[in-house]
Amino acid sequence: MSEKLYDEIPSLDLADFTSGDASKKAQFVKDLGEAYNNIGFVAIKNHGLTDELTEQLYASVKEFFAQPQEVKQQYEIEGLSGQRGYVGKGKEHAKGRSTGDLKEFYHVGQEVTDGDPIKSEYPDNVFPKEIPIFKENTLTAYQTLEAAGRQMLRALAIYLDLKEDYFESRVHNGNSILRAIHYYPITNTDEVPDDAVRAAAHGDINLITLLMGASADGLQILRKDNQWISVTALPDQIVVNVGDMLERLTNNRLKSTVHRVVNPPKELLHTSRYSIPFFMHPRSDMDLTCLESCINENNPKQYEDMTAGQFLEERLREIGLKK
Repeated sequence: MSEKLYDEIPSLDLADFTSGDASKKAQFVKDLGEAYNNIGFVAIKNHGLTDELTEQLYASVKEFFAQPQEVKQQYEIEGLSGQRGYVGKGKEHAKGRSTGDLKEFYHVGQEVTDGDPIKSEYPDNVFPKEIPIFKENTLTAYQTLEAAGRQMLRALAIYLDLKEDYFESRVHNGNSILRAIHYYPITNTDEVPDDAVRAAAHGDINLITLLMGASADGLQILRKDNQWISVTALPDQIVVNVGDMLERLTNNRLKSTVHRVVNPPKELLHTSRYSIPFFMHPRSDMDLTCLESCINENNPKQYEDMTAGQFLEERLREIGLKK
């Protein structure tokens, strides 16, 4: 596989994969694999989210974060390691850092409706009663992005010479999270640590992340030549990147690219930025042991065997959400 240095992330059309046209499907798989080998990010159109849903979702998210702090804190639930409800300002930091990121966020998780016993592993969702539409908007977006994510994983399974439905049973009622993020305004720079940023450099924990267009610039990814490049998706696209679990499963064949959200220029520090990623996780018992097909003399096995649940527990401690 030839290595490319992209100046921007490739754009692909998910309809090419789902259209029933074999040649378009094969080309999508090839292009996706190449992008994930090289830069770990793609922009995807025809993902299922409507403009109307996106607008309604952002409106309800902005309304929640505009609530007084004492209202928001009612939804910060002890003992959940931040996996449902509100997580306050500066609580999360990147792995290897202690300075908290300049953000607050709200988590919505899997709603198990088919009697699957895995429901016992998941805390119930928490929804703000002050904004009744918040529940409907976040759950609809969750289901839409989960469906798009399943198609992306089907394409990756083909690329990895696995059965197309390899991931289906592993992500059914998976531990995925929709995270609504508010990068809050900074009105007094003396009140924040000198090294604080909106989101310090990190890789995502999960299989793949599907990111709806953010409300402002700031997302950057670290290219193979150690150059940071800015990512801006067109309004009708979402950004989909490889997470650490998929990198681990494929023994580094697919790249979980380090990325960050930088602070805006000084004159825009007083403004908010909103972003809504969907972190697609498998079930906790998914085996992340490196695929045999991704191990060879040139690429010996890089990781010890563990399950997705064990990996998540370890990482939540490393980023400060779990004590």
